Amino acid sequence: MSTALNRAGLARDAYKGAATTLCAGCGHNSITNHMVKALYELGVEPHLLAKMSGIGCSSKTPAYFVETAHGFNGVHGRMPSLTTGAHLANRQLIMLGVSGDGDTASIGLGQFLHMIRRNVDCTYIIEDNGTYGLTKGQFSATADLGSVQKKGAVNTFQPIDPCAVALALGCSFVARSFSGDGKQVVPLIKAAIAHRGTAILDIISPCVTFNDHDGSTKSYSWVKDHEESIADVSFIPFFEEVHVDYEPGTVRDIVLKKLGEDHDPADRQAAIKVIEEGRAEGHLVTGLLYVDTKMDDFATTEHIPQRPLKDLSQDELRLSRDQFSQFMSEFA
Repeated sequence: MSTALNRAGLARDAYKGAATTLCAGCGHNSITNHMVKALYELGVEPHLLAKMSGIGCSSKTPAYFVETAHGFNGVHGRMPSLTTGAHLANRQLIMLGVSGDGDTASIGLGQFLHMIRRNVDCTYIIEDNGTYGLTKGQFSATADLGSVQKKGAVNTFQPIDPCAVALALGCSFVARSFSGDGKQVVPLIKAAIAHRGTAILDIISPCVTFNDHDGSTKSYSWVKDHEESIADVSFIPFFEEVHVDYEPGTVRDIVLKKLGEDHDPADRQAAIKVIEEGRAEGHLVTGLLYVDTKMDDFATTEHIPQRPLKDLSQDELRLSRDQFSQFMSEFA
């Protein structure tokens, strides 16, 4: 049992939750462990964390970490709108949404798109296994063209790539990783939480029951054989003093050690290109694909006060007669 305390005065065990009911070996359980580690190292205070989810195997994950945090399990595909409302009501909360490929790219695609275009301040983790695990293994919208089901059926539809979609809409933080790569996932989660705006983190998370066989492009063996990391990502929290000289244009909170191709995470077109090239070559490109630290988040754009709306009195929330008359005159 860990006894070391973090900056919030909490041991790592304080970030654990209920025992998992997912299948043994499920990639989602690895992601849970990575989130526990990331939240502990960041020193997130549980009462300031809001865990949001929809429906699916992935949406059970919030029950398995930080048991004393806030949590809301919503209707299938509707997590983004719930998260938007909760964030606008209380900007002091850290919004951490956990979704799946079905919850995001199928029934929830419309809400996923609008959360991105509004740049709601939320860390949005997609536990992506390319299959509907709760309904016995049908292809999801992220299943690759030509991938094979456990029973032998071949997918004939083009996949929806959450990262490519996010980049096309101008998302301010886009990354991809693999559930088995904790060295990469943990700093990406920490950087996503620290980012002001919508942070999309698509994590390939093999389903050991329905999608971990030969022919699957989201199995443990396929990902390990085809993963191509574009960067070794390190994250330096704002509360740790760092003595480094920064070049103009460098992102101070996210430090990249370039490996192989010299990828610039501030270049959105380059991020789109590296995804397309990886797909053409049969590689799963992982790492921080794109980040924009200057884009205003939704609450800033809409002038939402820092003070939680729940703490405002009736007099503060209600317009005076003169204010109402002035408002109505704008429509005359």
